[in-house]
Amino acid sequence: MPFVLHSPRLKKRPPVEERLHEVAGRSLPLKIVENQRARRLTLRIDSGGRGLRITIPPGLARREVERFLSNHQGWLEQRLAKVPLRPHVRPGIKLPVRGVPHLIVHHAGTRGTVEVSRDNSGPILIVHGDRQHLPRRLADFLKREAKREINRLVEKHTATVRRRAKSVRFKDTSSRWGSCTADGGLSFSWRIMMAPPEIINYLVAHEVAHLKEMNHGPKFWKLCTQLCPDTERCRDWLKRNGGALQAIVFEMSE
Repeated sequence: MPFVLHSPRLKKRPPVEERLHEVAGRSLPLKIVENQRARRLTLRIDSGGRGLRITIPPGLARREVERFLSNHQGWLEQRLAKVPLRPHVRPGIKLPVRGVPHLIVHHAGTRGTVEVSRDNSGPILIVHGDRQHLPRRLADFLKREAKREINRLVEKHTATVRRRAKSVRFKDTSSRWGSCTADGGLSFSWRIMMAPPEIINYLVAHEVAHLKEMNHGPKFWKLCTQLCPDTERCRDWLKRNGGALQAIVFEMSE
């Protein structure tokens, strides 16, 4: 549960303010968001420890925000200690694909593609082309894999529930793995392709179930379990391990 603090409204502030905040040896993006309906301050850590977000009542004085942050610095440090550091994808580390760790190998001087192969050490991802483009090429590779696998699963599960998805989109979201809009639009984080196949199937089953049940009530979970009998275990796996997948950085390190 987020910490909350009731405070008086004072002077006008910009609706959104962004800056860096130093905590637990990390420099994290901090977003301060003014919400007209807020009556207290709330502090949240983005999935994977990507950043911090404070929602505040309109007109709250800056000193109240700073005091709130200072009072909960210890809480932030404790929570962030449980979040893995954000590793950058680079040659020599292993990146999971469908739950299986693949060693990243860079081959310069050839066309910029990603090749799945195997050597004496096990599965490998050979990334061709300039070194600076390696993170993006791996992200693009996961996106292509996600489109192929998830579209297949969407077709399978929508046929079962006899509902049609208006669209299927792929994003890199930090707060959720998937979503379903009221008009039937499905969205998925392509990062789910780093999870085991049964977790990917659960995520798709979860969102497809929303095409019929736009809630998380008993009928929804019953339908979700019909589509994915291992729903409970897969849901727990994603809660325990999803943060580590969200923490991986697909950008060039300094």
